[in-house]
Amino acid sequence: MKQYDAIVIGLGSMGSSTVYHLAKEGMSVLGLEQFDITHDQGSHAGQSRIIRKSYYEHPDYVPILERAYHNWRVLENITGVEVYHRTGLLYFGNPEHQLIKGSKLSASTYNIPFHPMNDEEVSIKYPHFEVPQDHEKWFEPDAGFVTPERAILLYVQLAMRLGADIQAKEKVLHWNRRPDGITVTTDKGVYTARKLIITAGPWAGKLIPTLSGNLSPSRQVVAWVKPKNWKDFEMGNFPCWTLADGMKPGIYYGFPILDVGKFGGPIGLKLAYHYPTGKTDPDAVSRIITEADEAEIRYILDNFFPNSNAELLTLKTCLYTNTPDENFIIDFAPGQDEDVVIAAGFSGHGFKFASAIGEIMADLALKGKTFLPIGFLSAKRFA
Repeated sequence: MKQYDAIVIGLGSMGSSTVYHLAKEGMSVLGLEQFDITHDQGSHAGQSRIIRKSYYEHPDYVPILERAYHNWRVLENITGVEVYHRTGLLYFGNPEHQLIKGSKLSASTYNIPFHPMNDEEVSIKYPHFEVPQDHEKWFEPDAGFVTPERAILLYVQLAMRLGADIQAKEKVLHWNRRPDGITVTTDKGVYTARKLIITAGPWAGKLIPTLSGNLSPSRQVVAWVKPKNWKDFEMGNFPCWTLADGMKPGIYYGFPILDVGKFGGPIGLKLAYHYPTGKTDPDAVSRIITEADEAEIRYILDNFFPNSNAELLTLKTCLYTNTPDENFIIDFAPGQDEDVVIAAGFSGHGFKFASAIGEIMADLALKGKTFLPIGFLSAKRFA
């Protein structure tokens, strides 16, 4: 039985980056994934993920975001493949809403380009939006989107080229920490390592019982629609956007139409509602689209794009893994000293960080610390 320096459970958003950064440092690493690489059963599928620096959730995320932007550029330079696309990002919301207040705070704290827009500018540049006049309008020019499936595949391929062992379609049943290391048992074998890194997305709570009470998977729906004026919404003519209307909790967000020849499917204008639903079991989640799911998407179209005459093309489910405060957990597993490292609870806003999270996981496994400021994401805050 081969002894590894590290085993990574879950090769989605964070695990793919982690196996690469571990392999890059010369560690013998095994990556285990219960599904295909990539897949649509968790949190990373769906063609695009917004990336932004004016971070309304917490200004302490910004230094990690700066590193993530840097690492995405490094990945592009190594592979020659574009994964970050700069489209700019519109922000619409009541001035007292956290989307606006928090974004302005992060922008001013870290000197992030973040520009106000008036009603006339919005109506001229983006006439398809119907936004209440009492909403503030802002634009972050350096925001855009990252391609999740492409990024994951690139990281896993690079890790394999550096010698990492990758096992897909292999489900972890349980793991044990013993004085001589970590033992991981799957449905196909038993593996040992000095370090264990758990980046299992919605399944993290099942693998880390001490944190399961603070990790709540929820079923989410994302839609692609066909607007009447298709070209007006294509990439190059239309930015990414986010909007808080104050009538419902959470925010709405979307992307330009992407060329399926370059980005793959689904086809159409992508949009969704960012707000966690009730807790679900990732092994038993319903993937059937309901009338309520369609009504939620129709609400966005009817209220904010009333003249687009958009038709629903595709609706898909994905999973969030929510913490009580919607901030990540990046730490050593409680009660496991420094042998088990965890990255979990990304609450629907994590993928943009993946390039930096992998580096952080490697730092924690190798050195027991990281130069990036992750103290506010400690698991101890829920003790």
